[in-house]
Amino acid sequence: MLRRCMVLMLLSTAGSFGADNPPTAAPATQALEELLVEGERPGPGIWQVTKGAHQLWILPSLEPLPKKMLWRSQAVEQRIAQSQAVLAPPTVSFNVGFFRGLTLIPSLLRAEKSPDGQTLEQVLPHDVYIRWLALRVKYLNSDDEKKRPMVAAFDLYEHAIDHAGLTSESIVWEAVEKLARKDHVTITPIVLSVPIADPKSSIKELEKIPRAAEIECFTKTIDRLETDLQPMVKRANYWSLGDIEGLKSLPYPDERAACINAFMTAPALREKMEKTYSQVQDLWVATADNALDKNASTFAVLPLTEFLEKDGLLDKLRAKGYTIAEP
Repeated sequence: MLRRCMVLMLLSTAGSFGADNPPTAAPATQALEELLVEGERPGPGIWQVTKGAHQLWILPSLEPLPKKMLWRSQAVEQRIAQSQAVLAPPTVSFNVGFFRGLTLIPSLLRAEKSPDGQTLEQVLPHDVYIRWLALRVKYLNSDDEKKRPMVAAFDLYEHAIDHAGLTSESIVWEAVEKLARKDHVTITPIVLSVPIADPKSSIKELEKIPRAAEIECFTKTIDRLETDLQPMVKRANYWSLGDIEGLKSLPYPDERAACINAFMTAPALREKMEKTYSQVQDLWVATADNALDKNASTFAVLPLTEFLEKDGLLDKLRAKGYTIAEP
């Protein structure tokens, strides 16, 4: 999740990624909408981290989730009201300054296009292009033909999940933040600010990403949109019902690996991302550790992937000797 956020911020665009299974026909949008949760649901249970007599309660968030879902949990409300602080999900801010950022807009716009000016039809394998064309007609208002493959993939993903009634917006954190403010509980932001000394040079690094790596990212995204929209809805429903076992039972295709690997092929971007990812993890663990020392009760929100992935943030807390109880 954190790596993905950094990818999106570096590219100055929005999106997500996808799958290793062979493609099948995309399910009809109507069928997806019939399964979407559009009512008040409790969400998943809360993980408990214990340090002596102090507790850190962590709620797993998920994306995408239904746009119309009304999420409410009495257990969450009570834990927040009883806590002395709420930890925001960790984020990364690439700091270039407002006015300096304005001067970079032309460079960013150029970075979104294929460096050699070729269209997607010219650079993609024919079968992949035909598959993209079918999804473009269904989900996009623009043709994106002149965008570089990675940007076109991110754009298509966001439009596709929107069409399916899903959103990548942080609706879980927004609800938690609102409750914390209502109860006058201190909100602790966890933001790693990364100064970019030479942003134009960083943008130029995008041009060094091999075309083959971008096409791999693009193809994996197409795979996911052809096979995983229905499971996305199922995951959302399992999350809304607090069914963690149901979530674990579904495969979680991750084309993000291909897209992140594409960025990693540019040496300067790889070094920057690896360093930043490590720093933001360390920052969250240090903040959580401090909260456990200071507060009798602290509440936090983390992406579900941190609970399921090896070497996630919960594993780092376990390594420090904390007791962690699943709901």
